[in-house]
Amino acid sequence: MWFKKSETGKQGTVKFFNNSKGFGFIAENDTDKEHFVHVTGLVDKIREGNKVSFDLQAGDKGLNAVNVKRIK
Repeated sequence: MWFKKSETGKQGTVKFFNNSKGFGFIAENDTDKEHFVHVTGLVDKIREGNKVSFDLQAGDKGLNAVNVKRIK
């Protein structure tokens, strides 16, 4: 399957985030896709259930959520 190197303007909900390990997953709105997020890709602190906006960027194992910001 071919992916674009990056995509912008996505929104979703934090499904899981482990603060001590620094990673988690975001469920994208309007799709069944989940994206890996690492603490280095965060703009704001997040926790499970937060609504967020994010961009996607190609990583070693697929697309990763980056520029993750909480939606107020």
